[in-house]
Amino acid sequence: MARLAQTAGLTEVQQEILSTVRTFVDKEIIPHATALEHADTYPQDIVDGMKEMGLFGLTIPEEFGGLGESLLTYALVVEQIARGWMSVSGVINTHFIVAYMLTQHGTDEQKQRLLPQMAAGEVRGAFSMSEPDLGSDVAAIKTKAVRDGDDYVIDGAKMWLTNGGTSNLIALLVRTDEGKPKAHQNLTAFLVEKPTGYGEVAPGLTIPGKIDKMGYKGVDTTEAVFDGYRIPASAILGGETGKGFSQMMDGVEVGRVNVAARACGISIRAFELAVEYAQQRSTFGKPIAEHQAIAFKLAEMGTKVEAAHHMMVNAARLKDAGTRNDVEAGMAKLIASEYCAEVTQESFRIHGGYGYSKEYEIERLMREAPFLLIGEGTSEIQKTIISRGLLREYRSR
Repeated sequence: MARLAQTAGLTEVQQEILSTVRTFVDKEIIPHATALEHADTYPQDIVDGMKEMGLFGLTIPEEFGGLGESLLTYALVVEQIARGWMSVSGVINTHFIVAYMLTQHGTDEQKQRLLPQMAAGEVRGAFSMSEPDLGSDVAAIKTKAVRDGDDYVIDGAKMWLTNGGTSNLIALLVRTDEGKPKAHQNLTAFLVEKPTGYGEVAPGLTIPGKIDKMGYKGVDTTEAVFDGYRIPASAILGGETGKGFSQMMDGVEVGRVNVAARACGISIRAFELAVEYAQQRSTFGKPIAEHQAIAFKLAEMGTKVEAAHHMMVNAARLKDAGTRNDVEAGMAKLIASEYCAEVTQESFRIHGGYGYSKEYEIERLMREAPFLLIGEGTSEIQKTIISRGLLREYRSR
């Protein structure tokens, strides 16, 4: 994009990575995305291309075979990929969160064994907190792991696993008996290694078929049912029980930056489609872009694209600096997802009747944008996080 969503202060390496990804998106994703999405087909060729570029190891430290890049670099890459097709960014998002959690909280053995395979794209991560009876109330998790000798036995059901079938590593949050007074202190994260596929993939672990969704097609979203599933105590993330909540929340913070980046990507593409169509479509003897009603829509859309991009970049840079960014990540996710829905709808309106046709790309974006209003916490949850953070900082004297 010539003017909007530019990022100041990038290194030459970052610029080169983004240029390569942008070219890949224009040549390998955009021309095929609509057909693949309508068929709900997993984009294997695109995923293989991302593996060749090293994107699965983008943020994994170089000592483990990754590129060792920052969260900002990753977010800008995701923005470009989502501009091509949001589902493709979903393929690497949960993988990235699990790799981040491993890097930050894993034992030396866990990092040495798993991160090189994750960097190569051979081990692919999924992230599991939600359950059928709960969403944002993470502390109310019911899935339980009970100690039995050197193992734990897990029973319960999890919901909304992105890459649930195509992943072979799940970062799983469950309840353990820590005897702590606060519910969130009794949660533990396990690293569940499993085969890919559907059905009973391992004794006591079933991955039912894909959930049929309004949008976010191509990428698989599943449940995971645990029934007497045995897992060694060595699979506890970081080797210590009762730390799962804070470990997962650390991962969710970077996940919210990712969702903001995805929303920015869709917004950019929706604007690109609208501004192109508005200059080609004519009514009353001139392009509709020359009618003030449409010109004003384009002005507002461009402003929202720019604002969301800069808030996303700020949240990523704060996290990279080691600064607490829960408020900023929440703000970025809130504004980017809400603006994404608005920009996409305005692009749809500019397209008129053609926007309702499956032949036009904007129809797909209209079904993808709503997911970002709920993924990694709804807008209402973001407002709760933001308000608590602000009240903490501006506490009345």
